[in-house]
This record gives sequence, C-alpha cells and structure tokens, in this order.
Amino acid sequence: MNKRQRSITDRTSREAAAISSSHDPSSSHYSSEGGSTEEEEGMFTRSLCLSYGSISVMGRRRNMKDAVSLAKVDSYQFFAVYDGHGGSSVSNACRDRLHHLLEQEVEQWKLGGKGAVDWEKVMTACFTKMDEEVGGESGSTPADDDTDTNWGNTVGSSAVVVMVGQNEVVVANSGNSRAVLCRDGVATPLSRDHKPDLPDERERVEAAGGRVINWNGYRVLGVLATSRSIGDHYLKPYVISEPEVTISERTECCDFLVIASDGLWDVVTNECACQVVRRCLDAQTKRQLSEEMSGSSSAPANAAALLAQLALARGSKDNITIIVAELG
Repeated sequence: MNKRQRSITDRTSREAAAISSSHDPSSSHYSSEGGSTEEEEGMFTRSLCLSYGSISVMGRRRNMKDAVSLAKVDSYQFFAVYDGHGGSSVSNACRDRLHHLLEQEVEQWKLGGKGAVDWEKVMTACFTKMDEEVGGESGSTPADDDTDTNWGNTVGSSAVVVMVGQNEVVVANSGNSRAVLCRDGVATPLSRDHKPDLPDERERVEAAGGRVINWNGYRVLGVLATSRSIGDHYLKPYVISEPEVTISERTECCDFLVIASDGLWDVVTNECACQVVRRCLDAQTKRQLSEEMSGSSSAPANAAALLAQLALARGSKDNITIIVAELG
C-alpha cells in the first residue's frame, strides 16, 4: 500500500470512529450490527463464519430504501442486501420474506429426494416466488416514508443473496448490488452487476421488445438503471427477476466477503474495498480500533463503518448498505 492509500485509510478510520461514537442506534438513518456464528460437526465445532458486521447509511438520499438480512438457512449462514428503487416497499418485503422462501425451497428439494441441492434452480424458484408476492401485495401499500412515491407496479429492488456453508459460498444476484470475496488477498467478484448496456443484457431486453436508452446513464426504456430486479412489474418482460448464481469453493484461502449495495460500488473499487477491510481485520489495527470505537462490537462491523465513511467521502449520492463477513 502506497503513502496516499495509507493516508486515505487512516483518515477514514478516524472519521468512522467519530461517527460510531456519536450515532443514535435507534435511528433508521444509520444502523449497524455485528455477530458470529458456528456450526457443530461431530465432536468438534467448525466455524461457518468467524464474525460479521453490517451497516446501513441513508447518505445523501431523503429516504432509506436499502435493507439488509442476516439469518440461518438450513446449514448455511444467509446474508442479503436489497437496494430498493421507487420506494422501500419491495426491499423491506424481501428483507422479511426471501430467506423464509429460500428455506422452504431447500426443504422441499431435500424432501423430494433429489440429491444435492441444485442452487441455480432453487434460487431461481425463490426469486420468482418473491417477485410474484410483491407484484400481488407489497407493491400496493406504501411505507410511511414513501408517501410521495408513485406506487403500484413501479416499485422494485435489486437483491444479492449469499449463502456461506462449510465448503462452499453460493451467491444469487439480480440487479446491481454486489458480492466480493477476498481470497489470498485478491479481490474476486462473485456476482455481476446487471447493467442494461451489457451486451447480453441489452440483447435480451431488445429481443423482448424493449429498448436501452442512454438517459443520464443507460436505462431500460430510459427509466431503470438495472436490467434485473425483484418487482418493477411495469417493465416486464424487459426487466426480469431471474438471478445469476455462482458457487465457489470455500477453502482456507478465503479471507472475507464484502456484500454491498451500489452506494458503495459506485465510488469504491473491489480492490480498494478489500484493502480497507484487510487493514481493519489486521490484528494490530483491530486492537487500535477497539480502543477508538467503544460502540462497535466487532472488527467486521468496524470495517463496514470505514467503507461507508469512505463512500461518503468520495461523494456517493445513494443509500449505502454493507456486510463484511470474516471467513478465516
């Protein structure tokens, strides 16, 4: 790391410490949490995820439309970030329901005696059911903070879901949030942002009769800046909910995950995010931050706070939601 990078990281460490010591935990504008989980296996305990932390910052938006979900699904640790657009109704519905739908799909797969879980089929079925639910219910009732939003079928949400098992990491993504794995110090994206101008996404949209228009950035019909999402039924069949699914082997080389909405990724690269988190998880820096951040519960929570502060310092104009999960 050169002097300039070190200076940026040191500065954001101090700024994040100031925010952490002053924020109101009950406020919806700024919230964070940390924790750990482990799975019993035979006569010993093997960690699913050493520790994790998350943060949601409203940033320069008038309303918070992001949502985050942390849960246990079957023998996996479940992490998800939902980035709402048009309102918070669909992102909040996903937060409350999607992990339950996924649990049901996994259970049905196993009861059917189909062998090893086909994650692509299971995730696609889960996202489709969630999409159907918000189309029938959640899109019709506005949340208190979205009364000025045009409702109906015009509400949607990106969704990136990560399942951490003992031997694998499963990622399902629909939209422009992102999951990045740091493996042996190298940033490895586990999902792809569904931008409308991607050649295959543009081809799919146009084959369905839609258009991708450059209107303050490439957008489907000049409206939506992502070509996949849950909800947004007024843009179907051009915008689909079907996720892209990746399965990565979990080895001793896997260091940590960064899962975040585009409020982070618009202004911070994968490599920079991993550098900041790696520095925060370093033993020496971890002890230093423990003294400075009396309100934080874990190094991953501190790392998430640093990334949020860095995104704000770099001019992010969106809500920012980040999960950092240490794998070890």
